[in-house]
Amino acid sequence: MENKMKVEIWSDVMCPFCYIGKRKFESALDAFPQKNSIQVLWHSFELNPNLGYNPGRDAYAYVAEIKGQTREWSVKIHDSLTQSAKSIGLEYNFDKAKITNSFDAHRVIQLAKKNNLTDEVEERFFKAYFTDGELMSDHETLIRLAAEAGLSKEEVTKVLETGQYAEEVRKDAAEARSMGANGVPFFVMDRKYAVSGAQDSSVFAQTLQKAFDEWNINNPAVIAEVLNGQTCTPDELC
Repeated sequence: MENKMKVEIWSDVMCPFCYIGKRKFESALDAFPQKNSIQVLWHSFELNPNLGYNPGRDAYAYVAEIKGQTREWSVKIHDSLTQSAKSIGLEYNFDKAKITNSFDAHRVIQLAKKNNLTDEVEERFFKAYFTDGELMSDHETLIRLAAEAGLSKEEVTKVLETGQYAEEVRKDAAEARSMGANGVPFFVMDRKYAVSGAQDSSVFAQTLQKAFDEWNINNPAVIAEVLNGQTCTPDELC
């Protein structure tokens, strides 16, 4: 029986701060003494539902357009993001990035929930977009990437050929907004404490500890395994 505190993460696979935030949270979780009592759940948050694929538009032009800034400004911002990613072991190649709609990628992530593979799929999708320059709206690409992360090609194909999980994607985003999320990444610990953005690992560590201490009062740790040796039981003398 599992008795774990939930940490929920809302993100978009095309959000640069989400990939950075994932690594910083993972760093905090890896060092957390009670990490085996934490369950991480991923949720969808589509940043731009109206976005379509335009082969002639790169990441620099897209961000400059939505921010009302120059291309030169956008290049500097992306260079800064690349360095931030590099400092925690991630490789961002914005020259390769293909700006497109992420809705179908989110539907595949919903399938991954059913198979307990959300972390694996999220990680593969992030790397595919930011490092490898994959087109994240292309169905064949999504099938291949999801299979590499452990999902069944047949299941992924079925999802992409239908409207399956579309409502779940929308519900995830609506739920995040109802809790006050204006953007992603958005981390919620035990439905009590939220961390917004790619904060420093120390912020995640402090919030994890605070949430867990309170959670543990009402949910004392369950013994997961007993290694038997010599004991005395209540109905016998030793």
